[in-house]
Amino acid sequence: MPIDKRVAAAAAAMDGVRDGAVVLISGFGGAGFPNVLIRALCERGLRDLTLVVNSATHRYSVTHELIEAGQVRKVVCSAARGHAKGLSAFEERWKKGEIELECLPQGSFAEKIRAGGAGIPAFYTPVGFGTELAAGKETRRFGDRDYVLETAITGDLALIRADRADRYGNLAFRYAQANFGPAMATAARLSVAEVRIIEDAPLAQPDIQLAGAFIDRVVAVGDMP
Repeated sequence: MPIDKRVAAAAAAMDGVRDGAVVLISGFGGAGFPNVLIRALCERGLRDLTLVVNSATHRYSVTHELIEAGQVRKVVCSAARGHAKGLSAFEERWKKGEIELECLPQGSFAEKIRAGGAGIPAFYTPVGFGTELAAGKETRRFGDRDYVLETAITGDLALIRADRADRYGNLAFRYAQANFGPAMATAARLSVAEVRIIEDAPLAQPDIQLAGAFIDRVVAVGDMP
């Protein structure tokens, strides 16, 4: 792994990504969406992608461009409904059977990614037991409570947004911008970060919120579009 992880452009940061990739994408409540990288992935024209993203249709994310282009085979998320009136592009495709959906409780979604990054293949949780979300999943009783077995999530590619980076890939986030990004970076074979700025000097140790050991490529894209 190179020590200098800077990449000149978002398009180059997508080198090596193939059809059928499982792509983890950060973002929550309007913060931390790597929209420049998402567009670069879209422009690559890949097919049969699986997106692991908290919201399939968030109005501040451009994941819908991948979906509208027919590049996505499956979405794993905790929120599938759109904010606008009527159905989103994702919902329309799902109704027609053109795209798969795996909907998860948000805590389980986060823990499945964290577990994947930690090398834990599966875990039991009481969340979702007795609901449609647990259909087809193994269950087990511990003490006086029933639990659902959830398997870990890992991916081929993680796309995350941070505020600042250095050439070594160390990242500093701005407030809620961190959300799922740090966990996703640990759970993917290739992790790419877009940032507002890449500092000339190494980030100060107290400022580092995600170590560069988990980041393979970093690209400066300026302020959020």
